[in-house]
Amino acid sequence: MQLRSALAVVAVCLLAEVLVAADSPRPNVLWISTEDISPDLGCYGDAYAVTPNIDQFATQAVRYNACFTHAGVCAPSRSGLITGMYPPSIGTQHMRCKGVPPAEVRCFPEYLRVAGYYCTNNSKTDYQFDPPLTAWNESSGKADWRGRKPGQPFFSVINFTTTHESQIRNPSAQTQKLVAALPETAQHDPTKAAVPPYYPDTPVVRRDLANYADNITAMDGQFAEVLAKLEADGLADDTIVWFWGDHGRGMSRCKRWLYDSGTRTPLLVRIPEKWRNKVRPDDAAALSPGAVNNDLVAFVDFAPTMLSLCGISLPKHFQGQAFLGPDRQPPRQYVYGHRDRMDETYDLIRMVRDGRFKYLRNFMPDVSYSQDIAYMNEMPTMREMRRLHAAGELTGPPTLWFRPTKPVEELFDTQADPHEINNLAGDPQYKDVLERMRTECRRWMTSIGDTGLIPEPEFDELKRLGGEWQRTAPPQIAETSPKMAAIPQPISIRLSSPLPGSRFVYSLAKGGSDASQPDWVLYNEAFLVPVGTQIRAKAVRIGYRDSEPVRWKAGDAPQIADAEALPPHWRAVVDHSGVLNRLLDLKAFDGRTDQETRRAYRQALQDPSPAVRYWALRGLSNLAEVTNRDNPNVQMALERLAKDSSPLVQILAMRLLVERNHPGDHIAALAKLMRTHPQDSVRLHAVTALRDLGSKAAPARNDLEAAVKDGEYTGRVAQTAVAKLKSMP
Repeated sequence: MQLRSALAVVAVCLLAEVLVAADSPRPNVLWISTEDISPDLGCYGDAYAVTPNIDQFATQAVRYNACFTHAGVCAPSRSGLITGMYPPSIGTQHMRCKGVPPAEVRCFPEYLRVAGYYCTNNSKTDYQFDPPLTAWNESSGKADWRGRKPGQPFFSVINFTTTHESQIRNPSAQTQKLVAALPETAQHDPTKAAVPPYYPDTPVVRRDLANYADNITAMDGQFAEVLAKLEADGLADDTIVWFWGDHGRGMSRCKRWLYDSGTRTPLLVRIPEKWRNKVRPDDAAALSPGAVNNDLVAFVDFAPTMLSLCGISLPKHFQGQAFLGPDRQPPRQYVYGHRDRMDETYDLIRMVRDGRFKYLRNFMPDVSYSQDIAYMNEMPTMREMRRLHAAGELTGPPTLWFRPTKPVEELFDTQADPHEINNLAGDPQYKDVLERMRTECRRWMTSIGDTGLIPEPEFDELKRLGGEWQRTAPPQIAETSPKMAAIPQPISIRLSSPLPGSRFVYSLAKGGSDASQPDWVLYNEAFLVPVGTQIRAKAVRIGYRDSEPVRWKAGDAPQIADAEALPPHWRAVVDHSGVLNRLLDLKAFDGRTDQETRRAYRQALQDPSPAVRYWALRGLSNLAEVTNRDNPNVQMALERLAKDSSPLVQILAMRLLVERNHPGDHIAALAKLMRTHPQDSVRLHAVTALRDLGSKAAPARNDLEAAVKDGEYTGRVAQTAVAKLKSMP
């Protein structure tokens, strides 16, 4: 090979993402997403909505009527969407946790980049893990398709925050400006808002609903601007455009919950005519402008569908299924969902929904619906409901929100009862439906390896021992082509790692910072560089710190860095232990008070897994024998459990002892865990126990006041606990 032709190969290879050949074109894809909206759009039949641009787009697109996210809040929702995996399966279910997914898990745009796509995100990530360098070509407030190479296909995400929950109650300057610019005919009269039956019909609630609708109208104008930009660039006929919301409306009893008001979202997909036969060769007419699709679609289906549309083989680990493209699967029978920790407050609910019925399994039935979440409490509607409840003026369905406990199971007929008010779980007429949905819920949880029943402190210790982050090993760099003596030849370079799950980025040494994302090129296969060229490379893995950059010059000896063995991944540990089935078996006793239940709980207190011991003690704590303060056997058992090897079991046992008027040194011990434990979630559980103890926690007041500064969530709970103590005589 002559030097000139060799260098030409170098120039092409150094693009990193090989461009798609002209004889195998692939579509561009543009996602336009918005936050915190249900299908409250004119094209979905909402007469109150003013959304002319989205409605017009719907006449050109397929309208999906049954699209559901798996979580009613942004970060867990986006975690499943970007990975094609259910968050409880990969350990990213708790709000704003820092997950450590299994080695095979990737952000799906990485597959697109390897196939030659230019991938950009503008600009929200919120994946429950730090987005790796391998995910995007660019992720910023300015990113779009215009940075790609000539002829390169693109996948671009444009996300709007105008409709976010916060913009209803405290709009930003930009949102205020957008809403103020709306013509009077596009602004919403609060007196004409349709008030759902789970809200009190008051001016405060109507104002929130009107603000929410105004924000959607403002976003409608932003949506039109993006489409106009695509049209101006001459790309509309080559670009599949999606419009979707990340979960349901950002209001009380919607966002964060698994009712349809929190999980059903709009989804519109416009497929240019030239692509319809390729996307649905079996039925291109199903993609005609204005078509309506009533199939169940789940957010975990987005990733496999994107790869299918772009002609990329689907990874075997995906838990979603493609609903478009050559890998399209038959329609779903069910969609699934989960609720875990929301900000500072714990709950645990699982959802199964078919085309008609919704099943909810409340694994913490002793926790009220009206639990305190500081951010949620800022919504005027939530404050209004709490005010009316405290005054004894709340009536009808809104009162259901303030029940002190939840039923173990809920079942709703979403056709007859779209607001999910009437729980049918106790109705003999629906016994067969209940049993079918209950069985399906357990089957799903088992099939995905649902880790939700492993309490967060125990799970955190499995994924990060002592709260310490692991760092992935640096890449090993080696030549893969023989040297030729005649003339200097470009050298083929290969990057590898002895540790699973690592991916690599590299750059030619051109100066600049190691952390400068534009310098990094995604590594996929061996590449050519001239002799003497300096290479900089690093390894990345989701949930781990990036490796230190490695520098190496082509022609030098292979770069083989030492790699310390990482601890076993939590997924392998959990699967080997069999604890998930034991937890599900134990939780099958929820709601029962018979002797068999008591025996099962007592036996489970001896289980080797702290997760099982925790739920056994929690189950016993709801039975009369534990609340009986005169039972010496209970007292002895709690004192023993207060010295358990698990901090979580200790915290629960110590809280119960203090509630039974046996404080001992348990308040001080709880305060110490709150102050000093390395796991954030242990500190959160400790401060929550102190808050729940009310006036009995008074000896820890100074510690609680100091804990107000301990991070967002622990600090919030500490602030509430201090306020309670200050309000007491």
